[in-house]
Amino acid sequence: MRSADEHLSTIRGELADDHAAAPPATAIPVIELEDVTLSFDQPILQGVTLEAREGETLMVAGESGSGKSTILKLILRLLVPDSGKILVLDEDVAHLTFPEALDLRRRIGMVFQNAALFDSLTVFDNIAYPLRENTEHDDAEIERIVRERLDFVDLDPDQVMGQVPSQLSGGMRKRVGIARAIATDPRIILYDEPTAGLDPLTVGRINDLIRKLQRELNVTSVLVTHDIRAGFRVATRVNLLREGRIVFEGSPEEMVAANDSYIKSFLS
Repeated sequence: MRSADEHLSTIRGELADDHAAAPPATAIPVIELEDVTLSFDQPILQGVTLEAREGETLMVAGESGSGKSTILKLILRLLVPDSGKILVLDEDVAHLTFPEALDLRRRIGMVFQNAALFDSLTVFDNIAYPLRENTEHDDAEIERIVRERLDFVDLDPDQVMGQVPSQLSGGMRKRVGIARAIATDPRIILYDEPTAGLDPLTVGRINDLIRKLQRELNVTSVLVTHDIRAGFRVATRVNLLREGRIVFEGSPEEMVAANDSYIKSFLS
């Protein structure tokens, strides 16, 4: 079994060989959380402050139960904080009406942990769903967009459009989920454990897609993941949560180099 130091050395080597490019220093914040608190039976988030800038991929890491997925729900306005401020695309999320929240969500793509495709719908209808719900496109335009998005995620439209999710591999389902998330040209994409349950080769393909979205479409992404090594390959910055608090903010390289016992233990 490798030691913790050997494990960290491997991660350093991977970062040196393969790492996402950071956005310009002048990039403006697209998502901002300021001193956000949220409790249910017990505290979930305690004074969380973070931001995701235009064109960057922000990784939110932490142990199970640390509040990672809760941050995604707050961004989508599925939850409202007890205190603090959340700005998304210059909208004060906590004060939006229900119709305004729906309008905001139309500008955000969501990639779920298990793809969350509609089992009874074909691949075509899964990707077409947000277009039919949120746009005025006719059938011909919807088909053009669906084909374009499938090409973007490296799936052959003629081969997969008529299939249902049960006929696809886990990696293909995940790529269809990404195609659906980008169908309406969102400015923000949220990822909840995008590489969970995938084999290493497929993890690499999903990472390549996330970086392709950043590079070619300049989307702002927030990535929640347990998979530290995969997350480091796509993240430009990392926020580490511990018991509902941010205990680190910086680049993947800075996190690996941090002289902190908790961070070292977490990475190992």
